[in-house]
Amino acid sequence: MRPPFPIAIGIGLMLASGQLHAADSHPLQPSAPRTVIVSEAATPPEVRAGLLQSTLIVLPAEEKAANVFAGDTVNWIFDGGHVASRFISVKPKTANTATDIHIVSDHGNEYTLELHEVSNDPDAHFDSKVFINPGDQTAKDRLAQLPVFVPAAELDKAKQEATASKAAQAAELKTEQSKAEQFRSEYPGSLHFDYTWDEKRGKELGLQQIWRDDKFTYLRGQFQETPALYELKDKKGSLINFDFNSGLYTVPKQLEHGYLAIGKQKVEFHRTGGAK
Repeated sequence: MRPPFPIAIGIGLMLASGQLHAADSHPLQPSAPRTVIVSEAATPPEVRAGLLQSTLIVLPAEEKAANVFAGDTVNWIFDGGHVASRFISVKPKTANTATDIHIVSDHGNEYTLELHEVSNDPDAHFDSKVFINPGDQTAKDRLAQLPVFVPAAELDKAKQEATASKAAQAAELKTEQSKAEQFRSEYPGSLHFDYTWDEKRGKELGLQQIWRDDKFTYLRGQFQETPALYELKDKKGSLINFDFNSGLYTVPKQLEHGYLAIGKQKVEFHRTGGAK
């Protein structure tokens, strides 16, 4: 009963040797890249795949793969990479197998292809790279629109960026609030009430107070009619720019000498120690 084992082994070796010889005499060859048109109404295009060889499926430049579905995930390997892109790699692990692949893009387009392993075909050429073009006008129009699906990796990245942006905004707001609080605490010390004027005439006109800080001059009063504001230089008066709101003049400079006037009413003012 012992002799059959060597025979069986010998036969097995002979068969294996024959398969290797057949494989050596029929090597797989990559074909040049080609383009297939995918339409919902048409039969899915066939893609020729080689045993343990990678075939790259490439979506239109405007799109990325959002989801990929396949019928046979046991005998075929599908790889879309770790970052959402327009590239999908397919590789058969078993000879003479077939499956379909269904791709949903981030623009909402759907592409279906039929995959066939061809190592036993008389023509041993397999597709090295296959470019997909949409054949339906609706699908073409979607390429010019914004994506409707966001891949999970990009969504996580967007969330992280949004969180970082909020943190940066919060830090900036805190800094601005600190600056504002510091300004409010220090600002009163920068106010100078060092102007003099004829208070009787000022009262008749409605003038109540004049002061300045490091950049502006302010005049406040209750005026029946808004007086014109002049700056005096070399005893000559000239109108100057100012903002007026609710009885407050804001002059974008430090005035040394000036006056307010309504018709014949006039009140001059000057800064103590300034030019007179």
